[in-house]
Amino acid sequence: MIMLDIIVFIMRSLLRLRYRVTLQGLDRIKASDADQGILFLPNHPALIDPLIMYVTLHGRFRPRPLADESQVDLPVVRHLTKLVRCVTIPDLAVKGRHSRQQVLAAMDEIIASLHQGDNVLLYPSGRIYRSRYESIRGNGGVAAILKKAPDIRVVLVRTTGLWGSSFSQASGRTPSLLADIFKHLFYVIANGIFFMPKRRVVIEFSEPNDIPHSGERLVLNRYLEDFYNSTAPASAFVPHFWWQGSRPRPMPEPGIKKMSGDPAAVSDVVRGQVVAKLVQLSGIETINDQDNLAADLGIDSLGIAELAVWIEQEFGYTVDDLESLNRVSDLLLAAAGRMISRKNDQVDMPPASWFADTDEAPLGLGRGETITELFVQQARKKPAKVLIGDLRSGVRSNRDIVTALHLLVPAFAKIPGRNVGLLLPAGVGCTVAYLALLFAGKTPVLVNWTVGEANMAYCLDKVGVDKVISAKALVTRLQAQGIGLDALQVEWLHLEELARTFTPAAKIGAKLKSYGGWRLLADHGRSDDLAAILFTSGSEARPKAVPLTHRNFLTNLHDVAQVLQFHGTDSLLGMLPPFHSLGLTGTLLLPLCMGMKTVYHANPTEAGVLAKICEVYRTTVLIGTPTFLNGILRAAEPGQLDTLRLVFTGAEKCPEHVYAAMARQCPQVVMCEAYGVTECAPGVSLNRPDGPVPGTIGPLLPSMAHAIVDVETRQPVALGEQGMLLVRGANVFGGYLHHDGEQPFVEHDGRQWYETGDLVSEDERGILRFCGRLKRFIKLGGEMISLPAIEAALLAAFADDNDEGVPLAVAATPDEEQPEVVLFVAMALNRADANRAIRAAGLSALHNVRRLVEVEEIPVLGTGKTDYQSLQKML
Repeated sequence: MIMLDIIVFIMRSLLRLRYRVTLQGLDRIKASDADQGILFLPNHPALIDPLIMYVTLHGRFRPRPLADESQVDLPVVRHLTKLVRCVTIPDLAVKGRHSRQQVLAAMDEIIASLHQGDNVLLYPSGRIYRSRYESIRGNGGVAAILKKAPDIRVVLVRTTGLWGSSFSQASGRTPSLLADIFKHLFYVIANGIFFMPKRRVVIEFSEPNDIPHSGERLVLNRYLEDFYNSTAPASAFVPHFWWQGSRPRPMPEPGIKKMSGDPAAVSDVVRGQVVAKLVQLSGIETINDQDNLAADLGIDSLGIAELAVWIEQEFGYTVDDLESLNRVSDLLLAAAGRMISRKNDQVDMPPASWFADTDEAPLGLGRGETITELFVQQARKKPAKVLIGDLRSGVRSNRDIVTALHLLVPAFAKIPGRNVGLLLPAGVGCTVAYLALLFAGKTPVLVNWTVGEANMAYCLDKVGVDKVISAKALVTRLQAQGIGLDALQVEWLHLEELARTFTPAAKIGAKLKSYGGWRLLADHGRSDDLAAILFTSGSEARPKAVPLTHRNFLTNLHDVAQVLQFHGTDSLLGMLPPFHSLGLTGTLLLPLCMGMKTVYHANPTEAGVLAKICEVYRTTVLIGTPTFLNGILRAAEPGQLDTLRLVFTGAEKCPEHVYAAMARQCPQVVMCEAYGVTECAPGVSLNRPDGPVPGTIGPLLPSMAHAIVDVETRQPVALGEQGMLLVRGANVFGGYLHHDGEQPFVEHDGRQWYETGDLVSEDERGILRFCGRLKRFIKLGGEMISLPAIEAALLAAFADDNDEGVPLAVAATPDEEQPEVVLFVAMALNRADANRAIRAAGLSALHNVRRLVEVEEIPVLGTGKTDYQSLQKML
């Protein structure tokens, strides 16, 4: 313990260089008995206060702290936590449903420690302040301890003076303990060690005798909040340097995270299921939209985490920001896939290098056959130009990318086999890893983690992937959401772990090579080499593998460069995942090949953060689905989108209200709707910025040919009439890989065409209008949901050879924005069993049945096939 005493002495001495701490009431707290410890319950204004609190209590009380494992699982910190016998609990926002047993085990360990005479330091709120007031919400940790150990001593601790420090969230920025500690060490040195302005901190200790030990959880929490908030100073900034003075300066309070959206738009079916779940959890029969989940319904943080997991499993929508779930209305919006988070995370201003390129010359594609060749061409022209960035990695120049390539390419080249999985969200890491795989002679296989573990396993096995490149943080988060990645028979290569294997000498060598080692990246391959394998849903129960060559992608990019004009001063916001063909071509390949600056954000549902990125990075071009664009428009504050000039949308039909909102909020923006399919890499048609026609998908891209034919006769339809769209061009893929079914090509007019499966019409100007899908698909959560795939899974699970007629059929409500899967049954079957069978078949929760309709018999056509039109009329 001598080592711990020395460390505490050093920490106390360092803290005194910044903080002037005043203690009140500690001298009146008697030491604990040998067989009964003290439970210290402090408020939690900032990340630094546990350190201040521990060094304050160490001498007399030596408490065991309870801490969030995500905050203490850091270099140096994790060793200190072992010395102080820290009890760790999981981060509910990361671990989700898997955290319950760990939390309960931690509570049991605390109670046992108290009975053994140990003192315990526990923060009732479980998180740092989000405003100047402490909010314990519905947390039940303290109540659970007092219920099992009602005779223990309880000391309340109130700390004031830290709200507004860089370790708090007063600025709206989420602090980082280690990063901010290192910053403060620099401040200390810059101030000559002893002359740094001091922040005054007051810590008050009280051992009241009226704590409601046996009261209800909400009563106890209200008692604690009243104590903590009886003194709640406003946010104050204390300068970091002596020449700035030492007087505290008031700071504005941060905004509160909230959802944006109209819960009245949520369907009655979804509303009924959510309300029933809340009644089950809370025991309260009357549920109102504005009820607070914690204060009114008594649902604690564990309960909210379980609700988020339930939404994922029942409705297929992921809730990444648990703190946005405050009211019943938030839960309704999340379950309906209408969650627009106004997350108030700080978006720091990028470095000046992001804005350094003032060349307004048009951007274009060079001459080359491969993506790697075009990247090298544009990178050699401007090696110092900042090209990509994200909030986690910062901004990276072409030279930074080349440096990373010199490290990663040799490592990736050692991976056996040709096809290598890539499971990463949009970001710097994904962009660099994708490019490194190409330079290593590998084919990146973009893994869609939203399709369910069985389909993921099927896809990877289909194309022979044994190794998947990912990030440990992403894998942990996906597993917490119930996605069983362990079921994938692959070896994982986490980029964080790979980075730790690079020696300083290797890093220096790679940096030196970035100044003159271009010949090492000279083997560019051929245009017919595969540049990516994506997966798409078909009418079958399993996805199909779509191989796309360099020629496919570059043909698409050449078409885009021909009809659009980008400039060196333009910058793009990339938010679509790379397994989305529009995300891969539009926000990953376009910047690499054309040299357009691109800032990424991994979560397209965090609309508030995306709007802030647009403002801070001054983005001028935006590519997204109508759903995500609508979210940004609803979350944006006035002025945040003023720098945008071009917005492109596709992947689903753009509703009129999104056009109207864009015109109202961003009158300077030209909004162009496009159409594409994965098999065409993906662009097929695009509205031109000089004359967009809202509600249409624009003219065909220059290199493509098309025909519109009657579905039955296969003859060309008259101008203006609806028909099946057939296309041809160098961007069209060559056929599905290892596919036992029919390929999507047909003969027409003596040539082979790709059959899109979509119905369009064309006017005299050559402008196409999307009329619907011939195949039975709906769009949910940005994903194509195959109704036949759902039906096949249910028939496999429940159909019997003795059935007379068709036992069941799947349809969807006609709402284009929020369709719902409807199951018609002429047999004994309930919705819960049906959804279990859907998940067992490996389909994601987006495929779940929302409504079940019992009928005497399923209508059939004269051919014996199901009459879906008759079923549709019942809806």
